[in-house]
Amino acid sequence: MERINVLGMGPGHRDYVLPISTRLIEESDVIVSSARLLQGLELEGKEVYRIGSLTEAIEYIKCKRHMQIAVLVSGDSCFFSMLSLLRRHFESEELNVVPGIGSLQYMFSRLGMSWSEAFMGSVHGRELDFAELALRYKAVGLLTDGKWNPQAIAKALVEKGLGEKTMYIGENLSYENEKISRVRAHEAAHSGSHDMCVVVICDE
Repeated sequence: MERINVLGMGPGHRDYVLPISTRLIEESDVIVSSARLLQGLELEGKEVYRIGSLTEAIEYIKCKRHMQIAVLVSGDSCFFSMLSLLRRHFESEELNVVPGIGSLQYMFSRLGMSWSEAFMGSVHGRELDFAELALRYKAVGLLTDGKWNPQAIAKALVEKGLGEKTMYIGENLSYENEKISRVRAHEAAHSGSHDMCVVVICDE
């Protein structure tokens, strides 16, 4: 039985997809992915499953185990991705995991900053103490969501007296409309909405 390829597709633009992932997509019969990650891929002749329900996606993959499957995940496959869910349903020997360039890795590189001493995390469905993290680490990199967007994170910092912390807000990273803003937390607390964001909090 073929192993399931779990492929990290990078921050967005195809330039940041590893060649091995491109090759494994070409060799696969079935592609399981969100609609966004399918954009720009040559998938003629392949069976494509667009993820809606994660539970249904797992059942679909189980039904296709006799075929070569590629599961595409955004960023790095080992960092807050569908891999954790796959590990609960399949043995590690059944998975061929290929890393990718994560949005936070990309963001730190664009800032010219090391992330070796930074906290890297996600607020997707999680509650974090942003003030404590900002005090403990030289930098804090966060994947944001609809609830904990840059404005909400900034407000949480201001409430703890950290309004002078610097926030870098990265939007649409790696795409042509990429935008990286540098603001103080007290300024970001009153900013407008942002699209597809990551945030880096630091002292400068």
